[in-house]
Amino acid sequence: MTYLLAIETSASACSVALSLDGPGSPPIERADDTPRQHARHVLPMVRSCLAEAGMELGDLDALAFGRGPGSFTGVRIATGVVQGLAFGAGLPVIPVSSMAAHAAAAWRRHGWDRVLVCLDARRDEVYLGAYRVDAGGVPRADSEDRIVALGEVEVDASAGWRGVGTGWQLDALAAPAAALVCPPDTLLPYAVDLLPNAREDWAAGRAVEPESALPLYLRGPEAWKR
Repeated sequence: MTYLLAIETSASACSVALSLDGPGSPPIERADDTPRQHARHVLPMVRSCLAEAGMELGDLDALAFGRGPGSFTGVRIATGVVQGLAFGAGLPVIPVSSMAAHAAAAWRRHGWDRVLVCLDARRDEVYLGAYRVDAGGVPRADSEDRIVALGEVEVDASAGWRGVGTGWQLDALAAPAAALVCPPDTLLPYAVDLLPNAREDWAAGRAVEPESALPLYLRGPEAWKR
């Protein structure tokens, strides 16, 4: 059996999921949708998931986390917590794109298999990622996650894309949003949505040492100062 614990804090929800085996086994989950409370809740959630499973941290095979892009503070929290836990328990780490988690959430909730993720990056920019989700629920990127200006967002109406993410709610994106197959969904990713990619990466030997588990900001932290 494979035991993976995932942490996702890149958006307004804070969540932890413990995978006890494979896709057919329901994970143990904890989640809290209170913004700006991630640092307070994440470690108790980890302890609660492990306690329910009757496990210790060292019983895990690996830790996974949403590496971003997303909220700078949220991404930093997940990175720091996972690195600290992994160093302490001698565990490898699996970084997973938080954009891929959005696509996995769209597949899990709606069965969407062609997902255009658009997140508000502020400063008249968005984070953009295009994903095709396979029959097993694993998102695969059409291109690298990137940051683009609002005026550069385009949607090929003939390609059958569906949209998720906060960026589609921006007034400046009304035209490209209208080209999507259906109105976009602002659903949030949860830790459970990291597991499809995390399981695949673990099986393929793509876990890394804690010091190599780096966040993906796409923009320097100075841009988030208010």
